[in-house]
Amino acid sequence: MTNPFLRRATEYIRDDSAFLAIVSPEPLRTFVARHPKRDALFDMPVRVIGTPGSGKTMMATLIEFRLVEAILRDQASESNRVLASALAAAGLVDDGKPVVAAVRLPMESEYRDFWELPYDVGVRTKLVLSLIQARAVLGLIRNLTANKRRNVDGIQFVARDDADAQLVQVGGSSALSVRQRAREVERAIYSVGAGLLPPPVEAIPEAARDPYQPLEVIREVLINWEGAPLSLKPLIILDDAHTLHPDQFEALFRALTKREIRIGRWMMMRMDALSPSTVFQSSEDEALPGLKRDRDYLDIVMQTQGQRSGDRRQFRRMATDMADKYLKLVPSLRERNYTQFSSLLSSEPPRLSDGQLQELRRSLDSEQRRLKISPQRRRAVEELVEEYVKGAKSRDIETDVQLAMTRILLNRYAVRVANMTPALFETEDLEPKTPLKADAGVADGARLFLHQKHGRPLHYGLDDLCDASNENAELFLQLAGGLVARMETRAIRNQDPALAPPLQQQALNAKAVEIIDAWSFPFARKVRALTDRLALQCKQISMQPNAPLGAGANAFGVLEQEMAGLLNGENELALVLKYAVAYGAISAVRDYGQGGKNWCLLELTGPVCLRHGLTLKRGGFVESRVDELSAMIEGDGAL
Repeated sequence: MTNPFLRRATEYIRDDSAFLAIVSPEPLRTFVARHPKRDALFDMPVRVIGTPGSGKTMMATLIEFRLVEAILRDQASESNRVLASALAAAGLVDDGKPVVAAVRLPMESEYRDFWELPYDVGVRTKLVLSLIQARAVLGLIRNLTANKRRNVDGIQFVARDDADAQLVQVGGSSALSVRQRAREVERAIYSVGAGLLPPPVEAIPEAARDPYQPLEVIREVLINWEGAPLSLKPLIILDDAHTLHPDQFEALFRALTKREIRIGRWMMMRMDALSPSTVFQSSEDEALPGLKRDRDYLDIVMQTQGQRSGDRRQFRRMATDMADKYLKLVPSLRERNYTQFSSLLSSEPPRLSDGQLQELRRSLDSEQRRLKISPQRRRAVEELVEEYVKGAKSRDIETDVQLAMTRILLNRYAVRVANMTPALFETEDLEPKTPLKADAGVADGARLFLHQKHGRPLHYGLDDLCDASNENAELFLQLAGGLVARMETRAIRNQDPALAPPLQQQALNAKAVEIIDAWSFPFARKVRALTDRLALQCKQISMQPNAPLGAGANAFGVLEQEMAGLLNGENELALVLKYAVAYGAISAVRDYGQGGKNWCLLELTGPVCLRHGLTLKRGGFVESRVDELSAMIEGDGAL
C-alpha cells in the first residue's frame, strides 16, 4: 500500500467517512473561529489565502453541508464530537443544528478556457459567472439531498425581499424548478465552451444569454430538520480560484463583491496569485482599485502572524492528532499495534561517542590556552554550567552539551574583557562588567555547535518535526512520510520500527533535500540560490565561538522602511520573495521590533533549516539590506 503520509488525503479520499476519520478541525478553529470579523464571513466576499498544503481544500471540504450533516447526525463518535465543536466555534452550527449550507466548487476544470473565447470581456465574464452560479445551485441541492434525509421537493429557496421579479429568472422558489433552470443554463454554457469551434455571439444559446443571477436573488434555503423547518444561509466556495486567468479572476472578484449578494462566497486561493505587497500582508495593500479590505471584502490568511509560540503549540496538537490517525492507515505498523506516532520517534538525547568526547575535551583545553584563560576562571565557568544543569527543564544537558556550553562561555568571557585595562595591582583574571550567565540560549548554541562540528543530531522528536513543518499540514505529512518509510522498512525486517535520533536526522535531511530539489514554481532557481546564501550566512554567524545569537540565526532582517519601498516597486527581487513566501521557502514576519527598530524578517522555513543544519527556534536573525538580497539572486543560482 502507498505510504498514506506521502499523498494528499483531501485529493485522494473519496469516501466521506474515511475523510472524517483523518481530518483535523484546527484550521477551522485557527482561521475562522478566531477571525476578528467572524460574524461577517458568511455575508461578505472572502479571500481565503494560503500556501500549498496549508489546509484550504481540507477546510472547504469539511464545511460542505453533506459532511456537516453527517457529523451532527453521528455524535456517538468522539472524532465527530470534536469536529462538531469546531464547526460551532466557527459559526457553522448552532445548538446542534447547521446554520450554513456550504458547497465547494473546484475551479481547476474548464473555467479558464472561457477566457480564450473570441468574445468581448463582458461576454466571457458573464458566461463564466453564469456557469459558476448554475453549478453552485446544483451543488447546493446535491449537498442538501446527499444523506437521503430529504428529497428535492423538500427544499425551498427564499429570495431577497426586493428580488421577486428576479426570482422568476432563476426558476422560482421550488427546488425542482430552480434545479431545472440551473441545468438548462449549465448545458447551454458548456456547449459554448466545449465545442470544437465557438459559435458567433448571436448564436449563443438563449439559455446562456438570458439573465441568470441566483447569487443575487437567493437569501436563504429552507429545509426540514428533525420535523421542523430550518433556515440555512448558503455559502459558495470557489476552490483553487488562482487557476483562473488574472484578468478573469479580477472580473469575477468584482462581480462577487456586489452588495446585492446576501449569501456567503469564499474564494480559496494560493498566494502566488496575489501581488508581493499582499503576500507580505502590507497594511496599506488592497486587492483592486476601488475595493477596500474589511469594507468590501475580508481576508482569511492561512499563515500565522500573531502569537507565533502559541501557533506552534496549536499546530503540534493538530499534527499529533493527524499523525496518529494516518498511522492507522499503515498496515505494517497497525498490525504491530503502534497507535501513537510520537512513540516511534525517540526523544532520548543523543550522545557523542567516548572518542568524540575525548576530542571535545582536548579542543576545549586548546581553546582555553588560546584565549589565555586561567584555570580558576574556567572552573568558575564550569560552576555556572553545573548550576544551570541542576534547574534545567531539558533532558538534553549531558556531558557533551556541558563541555560545549563551557566553550561558548569561555569565548564570551574573552570577548567581554578584551578591551578592559587591568588596574595597577590587579591580576589579569578580570571580572567582566556584564556577568556571564549559563542559560537555555547557551545550551541551544552548544547543541548547534555539536551538530555542525561532530554530527550530533539536532532535529529529532515529534516537536521538532512539527516545528519544521511551519504550521503547514501537507509539509508535515511529507516530512513525516520520510520517517514512516524508514519505520516500515524496519518493521518488515522484524526490527523495532522506532527511530533513534540519528535515523530521524538522516530521514528528515533526505526528505528536506528532496522537497527543495523538487521546487518548480516560477523563479524557483533564484529562490533556491537565495535560500542557500541566506542559510550560509546564518550558519556563519551561528557558529561564531561565543554564539552571540544563542540558538543561532535562521532569518534575515530588513528594515521595514526598505521592505515597504521594495514591495511597492517593480523590482525582480519583490517577485522572487513573493514566490518564496507563496511556496513555503521563506516566511515573512512584518513589524518585528528589536533594537529600537522595526524589521521585516525573512525566516528560512523548516526544509531549508533541516538541509543546512540550522536551528528551528525563532528570533535569531542577520541584519541585511535590500541591495544585499538583490545581489544574492544574481547569476545562475550556483554557489
